[in-house]
Amino acid sequence: MSQTTRRAEREALEARKLERRLLRLTGQAIGDYRMIEAGDKVMVCLSGGKDSYSLLDVLLLLRKRAPIDFEIVAVNLDQKQPGFPDHVLPEYLRARGVPFHIETRDTYSVVTRVIPAGKTMCSLFSRLRRGILYRVAAELGATKIALGHHRDDILGTFFLNLFYGGQLKGMPPKLVSDDGRNIVIRPLAYVKESDLASYAHLRAFPIIPCNLCGSQDNLKRQEVKRMLAEWERRVPGRVENTFNALGRVTPSHLMDAAIYDFKGLAANGRAGTGEIAFDEEPCAEPVNDATLGVIRFAEMD
Repeated sequence: MSQTTRRAEREALEARKLERRLLRLTGQAIGDYRMIEAGDKVMVCLSGGKDSYSLLDVLLLLRKRAPIDFEIVAVNLDQKQPGFPDHVLPEYLRARGVPFHIETRDTYSVVTRVIPAGKTMCSLFSRLRRGILYRVAAELGATKIALGHHRDDILGTFFLNLFYGGQLKGMPPKLVSDDGRNIVIRPLAYVKESDLASYAHLRAFPIIPCNLCGSQDNLKRQEVKRMLAEWERRVPGRVENTFNALGRVTPSHLMDAAIYDFKGLAANGRAGTGEIAFDEEPCAEPVNDATLGVIRFAEMD
């Protein structure tokens, strides 16, 4: 067997392992939070970036294997960004046979008129985009709005709120939208960004570069991203442990009296966690495959 053949076989094996990992982790997140149920119409928000392409691709694969029926419709918001190749997504989606809707709204002109050059535009872009997508979801009869945020996005949002907002608050895998009429889901919640980058390369998605808010180098989110990368370089596993901690909250060992009745505490003669929490060095365990409940997405070849 030639060296070229062996290399090709190794690459094919790694590609299969990557696909299985994405399917397993996405299925696990869907099951853990009951993101998708029978009869749902899932509106996948497609930007043209690696994350949303991967989200759509993985959901299409999962739908073939799921024991329930649900619909998928891809939606792109064309914000009239200068140079945006508006033919790319329609051509890709038609070739894949995916139902889609392109919503055209010139939010770019609105934001650039209101926000001075060089200033962060993310917040206004996000508010305008959310409102439009909520309306489109209602018009299309979508029951769930799926976004492509991944593990690193969720962890980054937690640290942004911690460092700059003074809150223990993150980006939940599932929530009720701002208007109270939609359920927003993040099926890639357990997936690392590096895996999505590898998957996008493997699938050769027609990536559309973005020069809007996400590409601004002065964003605090970029600072947090660099911090997490440095952590992982110096102490491998620290990022994963920190992410796992978001799902292992002990209100009695924090300080929010709104979610834990500190004032009403009284000795009752029953053993509790108390100071035992500090007797040993904490050791986070990796996220294990959980019973998926309503949807057994994780049972795959």
